[in-house]
Amino acid sequence: MAKARLEDLYVEKIRPQLKEMLKVKNIMEVPKLSKIVLNVGVKEAVGDSRVLQGVSAILSDIAGQLPVVTKARKSIAGFKIREGMPIGVMVTLRGKKMYEFLDRLINVALPQVRDFQGVTRRLDKRGNYNLGIKDWIIFPEVSFDSAQKFHGLNITINTNAVSDEHAFELLKSFGMPFRQL
Repeated sequence: MAKARLEDLYVEKIRPQLKEMLKVKNIMEVPKLSKIVLNVGVKEAVGDSRVLQGVSAILSDIAGQLPVVTKARKSIAGFKIREGMPIGVMVTLRGKKMYEFLDRLINVALPQVRDFQGVTRRLDKRGNYNLGIKDWIIFPEVSFDSAQKFHGLNITINTNAVSDEHAFELLKSFGMPFRQL
């Protein structure tokens, strides 16, 4: 089974460079990606459950695998949500699909954002990175015809880094277009 382009780049170039730059003794201490989670919340699913099927189909095109329907954990009367109602879809990517998605995100999708200045440099204090995208139309798999309504997308990139600085250097070495200070 062939490796993804970014996975080869990580093993051959990025990992040895990070070992030197971060001054870690063992190659196993070098941070790496563990998973990428894509999440779409669909508030219209409360009134019409068919909306969730269309969103699920488009997210499966973006991710390359079937998404899981997420359900409400508790009832919220103000939003007319009951416990157990389907309210969104999510996909967890690992391995080759994870690296292929990250490659498409960095090199194809993010450059298509209008007036793109870079992504925020803020991580979550545990070495993970969250990125919110307002329109999923930036991905080439989504066509104007297939989507009745455009939704936002939350992308969480999980690493095994011990600090935000290590995770930041890992993502920067992959080519993540961070905002200039």
